[in-house]
This record gives sequence, C-alpha cells and structure tokens, in this order.
Amino acid sequence: MRANIFERLSFLSLFLVVVLLPIFCLPFTSFAVETSKGLLLVVGLAASLIFWAIARFSDGKIVLPKSWLLLSGIGVILVTLLSALLSANTTVSLFGSLFDVSSFWFIFSAFVLMFLCSLVFRNPEQAKIILLGTILSSGLVLLFQSAHLFLPNILSLGILSGKTANILGSWNALGLFAGFACLMFLLVIEFFSVSKVEKIVLQVFVLLSILLAAAVNFSLVWILLGISSLIIFVYKLSVSFEEEKGRVKYFPVISFAVVIISLLFFMGGQFVGSFIADRLEVGNTEIGPSLGATTSVTWNVLKNHPILGIGPNRFGEAWSMYKPASINNTQFWRVYFDTGSGLLPTLMATTGALGLLSWLTFFVLFLYFGLRSVFSSIKNKVNWEMMAFFVLSLYLFVSAFLYFSGAVIFLLAFAFTGVFIGLAATNGKREISIAFLSDHRKSFFSILGLIIIVIFALGVSIKYIEKFASVSYFRKALMATDIPVAEQNIAKALALHSNDLYLRTYSQIYLLKLNSLATKGTNLSEQDKASLQNTVDQTVNGAQLAVAAYPSNYLNSQLLGDVYQALGSIGVKDAYGNAVVAYQNASKLNPLNPGLKLAVATSLLADGKLKDAKEYATLAISLKPDYIDALITLSQIAKREGNNTEALSYAEKALSLAPTEKSLIEYVNSLKNPTSTSSNSTTTE
Repeated sequence: MRANIFERLSFLSLFLVVVLLPIFCLPFTSFAVETSKGLLLVVGLAASLIFWAIARFSDGKIVLPKSWLLLSGIGVILVTLLSALLSANTTVSLFGSLFDVSSFWFIFSAFVLMFLCSLVFRNPEQAKIILLGTILSSGLVLLFQSAHLFLPNILSLGILSGKTANILGSWNALGLFAGFACLMFLLVIEFFSVSKVEKIVLQVFVLLSILLAAAVNFSLVWILLGISSLIIFVYKLSVSFEEEKGRVKYFPVISFAVVIISLLFFMGGQFVGSFIADRLEVGNTEIGPSLGATTSVTWNVLKNHPILGIGPNRFGEAWSMYKPASINNTQFWRVYFDTGSGLLPTLMATTGALGLLSWLTFFVLFLYFGLRSVFSSIKNKVNWEMMAFFVLSLYLFVSAFLYFSGAVIFLLAFAFTGVFIGLAATNGKREISIAFLSDHRKSFFSILGLIIIVIFALGVSIKYIEKFASVSYFRKALMATDIPVAEQNIAKALALHSNDLYLRTYSQIYLLKLNSLATKGTNLSEQDKASLQNTVDQTVNGAQLAVAAYPSNYLNSQLLGDVYQALGSIGVKDAYGNAVVAYQNASKLNPLNPGLKLAVATSLLADGKLKDAKEYATLAISLKPDYIDALITLSQIAKREGNNTEALSYAEKALSLAPTEKSLIEYVNSLKNPTSTSSNSTTTE
C-alpha cells in the first residue's frame, strides 16, 4: 500500500515536469524563462527520484527496462563527465554559470529524465495520460502566444518584452514547438480513438499551430512538419485501402492539408512565407553560426583536442579561437557565439571524438530500436502510443540537431524517448526485475544505493536552489538605476554563487561608480577621495577575479583591459601598460578579433608608443579592411607623427565607408584645415 502511494507521487512529480515544461515560468519576477524551467526540472526530478526510491524500500523490488539505448545513454554521460573533469575549466564544464544548457549537469539531468520516464511510464494507460497532459499544455501555449501577438503589453507577465518574446525561449524555438504540437495533434487524430467533438477541437488546434508557425516563419519547421505529415498521410492512406473493393475507405484530409500547406510555405518564397509575419509586424531576426561554421570549429577542436575535446559548455572559447575569418566581413564580427548551429552539434563539438562517437551510438540505437518497434506495432496494429512517442521524439531530436532549440525541446525529446523505452520494454517483455529483501547481501547494497540516490537528489536540489536564488539578485543588479542598490545586489548574488559573469558585472558596476567620481574632477571631498581609492581597488579586483575564475574566456581579459584603460584616463600610473597586457591576453584567446587588436593600439597610443600602436592598428585593418575605428586610429597616429597627408588619407578612406557620419566629416575637415578647433574629433562605431 505504501509502495503504491509513493509510486503515485513519483508518477505525479514526473508528470508535472514533462507536462509543465512548455508553460512553466515565474511571472512578475526577475527570473528568465529558461532559468525558471531549470528550477522545475531539478526540483521535479529530485521529488520523483526520492519517491521512487522510497517506494522501492516498501516493495523490495526494482524493475528496470532492458534496453541498449539506456546503456548508450550512460555511455554519453560518462564521456561527458570525463571530458568535463579533464577540462581546463572544470567548473564551467560541469555546472556553467546558470545551469547552462550545454553543461554536464544539464546533460546529466536530461538523461536522468529519460531514465525516470522509462521506469515510471511503462504501460499504454500511463503513456496516454502523458500524451493528454502534453496536448493540454501545448494547447495553452498556442492560445497564450497567439493572444500575446495582439496584446504584448497586457500579456507580458512581467517577463516578456515585445511580440516575439515567449515562454519557450527563442522565437524560432516557438515555431519548432508549434510544429511539434501540430504533429502531435495529427497523430492523435489519425491513430487514436477520439470522439467527434474531440477531433474537431484537435483540428482547430492544428490550424492554430500552423498559423503560429507561419507567424514565426522558420523554414526548418515547414521541412520537418511537411515530411512528418507526408509519412502519416501515406501510411494512413495505405492502410485505409480496401483491396477487394479497389477503393479508399478513409482519406486523411487533415494530414494531406498539412502537407500542402507546409509545401506552400516552404516553396512559396518570401512572399508567401512572410505574409502573416508582415501583417503581424513581427520579424525573425535571430542570428547564430551556420552549420558549416560550426563544423569548421568542431574540426579544429578535434585536430587540437582529438580524444575528449576542450570540455562541455566551452563552445564560446572554441568559436573565439577557431571561428572562420570570413565572419569579419559581416556585421556579426564581434558577436560572442557560445553555441553552435544546433544544440547537439554544440555538444559534440566540445567533447572530442569520444563524445561524437557516444552521441552517434545513442542516435543510431534510437533509430534502430525505434523503427523496429514502430514497424512491429504497425504490423500488429497495437500500441499506437509507442509509435507516437517515437515519432515525436524523432521530430524533437532533429529540431535540436539542426537548431539550438533551448531547454524545452531538448528535454521533451529525452522525456518522450524515455516513455518510448518504457513502453517498448513492457511490450516486448524486456525487463530486469531485482528482488532484494529476500537476500541480505542484495538487501544491503540495494538499500545503500537507494539511500545514496535520495541524498544525492536532495543535495543537488538544495545546491541548485542556492544558485537559482542568486539569479534574482543578479537581475536586480542589472536592472538597478542606482549604483548603491546595484552594489548590494551583486554582492548578494556572489555570496550565493560565484562565477565570472557575476564578477564581470561586479567590476562593471564599480567602473560606473569610478566614472561618476572621476567626473567631479578637483571637487572631490575627503569622503569622495577615500571612496575613489576603494572603488579603484574593487573595480580591478572584480575583473582580476573574473579572469582567475575563467581564464580562457577572452571577455574576462577584455574587461580587465577596459578597467585599466579607464584608470589610465584618470592618471593612474602604469595603467595603460597593464591594459596592453590584458588586451594582448584577450587577443590570444580570440586571434581573429580586430577589435582586440585595436584596443591594444589605442592603449599604446595613449601611452605614447606610436610605433607599436601603428603595428596593432594595421593588424586590425588586415583582419577587417572596412574597420572605421581602426582607420581613424591610424589617422591619429600619423597626425601625432606629423604626417598630415597620411592622416588625411586614412580619414578620407573612413569617410568613404560612412559618408553621412557627421563626426567623420568634421574630422576630415579639421585635417584639411589644421587651424580648425575641431581637430580632435573622433568617431566610434
């Protein structure tokens, strides 16, 4: 009886995790959408795991699915853990700053979710409950997001800004989820026994999901949805054909309509694709590395770190070091991409050949056992639930492979795969049953293992809640309009969880305070002078601690350079020299970034080292020939050297790139007329 109660509690906890993932958020708080979903995942998994373990104490039996797919999942976890432990930045690879999606702990949580789903959801009735719950939550997402497009301010929930903001994460992720929901509704309509009213409701939601996908206007959605619905249409048509009568008993109109609509939007070009988006005044402006660029970075990582890569959650470092030189010809040349073209390519890019092999093994086994089980079910015309969960999992995994879809789609892929594994094991009677109460040796180790699981789940939950609480203070620090308030909140955030992101913010807050004090000039009171020295110390200390916490992230060294350059501008001794060293360290970590080369040049110029400054400014131009700031810096160097002709040449070249820029026009005029008072005019991008 007790075991039954705890089994139900475990079922309920896990059910809520899976069903609430698409819609869960903490409205009118300072928590980002994906951060709040992380809380749901950790707390829900911990509760389900604890209740499941307690139920095992009562019935003395553990039933596990006998699945090669689960074993391959353990292989992925072990390789990812080993890669993280051997990483140069173990903390970043293991945990990340805020439970990062590509960190080891997130991957581990995803596989734990899959494993628990395979244990808890093992029969068709339970699978139907999960499917029904997901249908309801998906319907709520579609209704809310559709309404949000027309009432973005009223339905902002205090956390969504603008029409494209949503409770899934990115705008394209919402489109992929709309396609997933449409596919789920189609599967239920075509393969499950539902009433006429329920079928009409599902058909309405199919239409709503298509309209929302059209508003997002993401071509990948139409490709995946079109192929999936075509397969459903062909299969349903083939099984509905009555050979003896030579006619089709049932024509799948809805599936056929979805195929045609998907083809229309995919092949219709910009006119058809953007028709709804233009009228709703929403644009798809998301940016990210292409698959080719991600592959190029991955190849370079494998050449230099062939076995285990550089460690999970470090794609940003790999991008900085190995990004294609052609990126400097685009407007995104200074963007720090910490993810690749897709979530799964990002994971494979950072864990080396073993990581790539482990993920490929997992997916090959997923496809093999999935297709075999599905065809077996279709042949016997039983267990449509297993077929539905496999097809939906496949859609979600492909989405995660081709696009960085965020937490929800990735986690749902693992949850649905877990349900599929549980159903396949039960249907094929491939289960391992361990009864341990009758044998004192088995009993000791089994109970010890279950106790360790309970302690581990509690410990991880408490640790994550601390990290989660720090996010609130961090966001308050970012949103503060008063420097003392920002100081207090960032200090509280660091007390709960220290990472380089918080430390950079800490340094930047004190840098703002330093600038406000510096503007007072000679009007500083004795209290201001004491505060100025403390502020200088805190600014430098925060930046140095950020570098120490994550030395291979160029952003930390760049910030340290910015701090020293600011100190140099107010006359601090040797500050410009320290700025040069910091910028050079950042440039080593991001060698193709012309902005870092120029930062070295400007520090050297301020320190009076014209020859070295010219060398670095020239390097910046060689990386990005249309870099206006670098051209102006070269012009200023030439002017300082007394070569007005060369200074004018650089300035005119900069003006040709931005002919309407007022400050550039004034600067060029000042060089043509040296007596002009505006000779010190400069510009920044």
